[in-house]
Amino acid sequence: MSAEKLERKLGLFPATNIVVANMIGAGIFTTSGLLMAGLNDPVLMIVLWVVGGLIALCGALSYGELGANMPGAGGEYLFLSKLYHPLFGFLSGWVSFMVGFSAPIAASALGFSEYFLRAVPGLSVWLDNAGIMGPVWTNKLLAISVILIFTFIHYRGIKYGAKIQNILTLLKVILVVVLLAAGFSSGKGDFSNFSEGGKVAPGLAGFKTIGLSLMWIMFAYSGWNASTYIGAEIKNPAKTLPRSLIYGTAIVLLLYLGINILYVYSINPTDMKDVISVGGLAMGNLFGKPAEILFSLLIAFALFSSLSAFIIIGPRVYYSMAKDGLFFKAAGRIHEKFKVPSNSILLQCLIAVILALSGTFEQVLTYMGFALGIFPIMTVIGIWRLRKSNPGSIRMKGFPITQIIYIIMGVLILVLSFMEKPMESSIALLTVVIGIPAYYIFKHTNGTKT
Repeated sequence: MSAEKLERKLGLFPATNIVVANMIGAGIFTTSGLLMAGLNDPVLMIVLWVVGGLIALCGALSYGELGANMPGAGGEYLFLSKLYHPLFGFLSGWVSFMVGFSAPIAASALGFSEYFLRAVPGLSVWLDNAGIMGPVWTNKLLAISVILIFTFIHYRGIKYGAKIQNILTLLKVILVVVLLAAGFSSGKGDFSNFSEGGKVAPGLAGFKTIGLSLMWIMFAYSGWNASTYIGAEIKNPAKTLPRSLIYGTAIVLLLYLGINILYVYSINPTDMKDVISVGGLAMGNLFGKPAEILFSLLIAFALFSSLSAFIIIGPRVYYSMAKDGLFFKAAGRIHEKFKVPSNSILLQCLIAVILALSGTFEQVLTYMGFALGIFPIMTVIGIWRLRKSNPGSIRMKGFPITQIIYIIMGVLILVLSFMEKPMESSIALLTVVIGIPAYYIFKHTNGTKT
């Protein structure tokens, strides 16, 4: 049976690193320009980044209590299955399988390609002129190559993969710190940019824009619950798991705040609107074209860290579902040598490659944000059920204020985003609904009793 169990090998440092790496990804390097296009007001944008960070911190405090009491693999899947019914756990895992991990892996890989080819445009031009492949396929091939490389790394074991993850996360945090230090010390920006721009639309239209903006910001903060997915591999989870969530989220909140202040300091709000590679533009404004190329290249490689973290976490959800008979049986197999859910890792790789090839990422931000915003609300509500059914459970401070804040803000974001983007939100809801018959099919096929 030892070959069928995950081993507790991760301490506080790697667990916190996985949280930080999972959070700092494509979102912070791409969304601020899109936010400015709708909000118009740089001060409001900064305020919303702080609000998003506080919401994430409330979620981290809540999940810390749940993870300390239920330190298994699977995160929300595990919590919802135990607190409510296996159907709800399955649906959260289903959404994670369809949207939550494979899509961000593909998005991070494509983000790497975009930044890399921005820094080294000659590669794409040469391949195109040589008749080998056009720019679109060069982008996709680079993305797929990255997915395959990191899948191979993490296929070879959590301890080996965690070492790579630690190095990548440290390099990414160093990059952000260097970006902040260099940017603010340059003296070439202008804090008067904070008084430029316009105002968000008045009335309901403005609230819908704010709601959608917060959903995009929460996508950038997604990952604050990352270490709960690998709870079965964390040493002393009662203490380590909650601390990793809180420390990781707090670190990222401060870094995000600094980065966005730097963006506004470096770029006039009008020039920032709809710019995806906003980090490169900021460095270009402060230090010239060579710096824009350099930092575009560095950001491209920084995206490796978040992609790597998603590849670690996702398969642990599918593994837990399979062990409960609610997913493909093969997904629950542990590799005899490497002690990882090897088939789940390969399945996730396949889906991420398909998504990278599909190229349908223009509306994925809203689709992912809505689909992934539903089940954390249910999970946080579950703390009341945990405390009622288990009076002797480990308890975190802040109850019930932190939970009430998270729930109210989460519901508001979903409602306002649905009003602003009904099509993408409806597709997200449809994804959840399709999971209901899938649950009963797996349950019947595998003979699962619940």
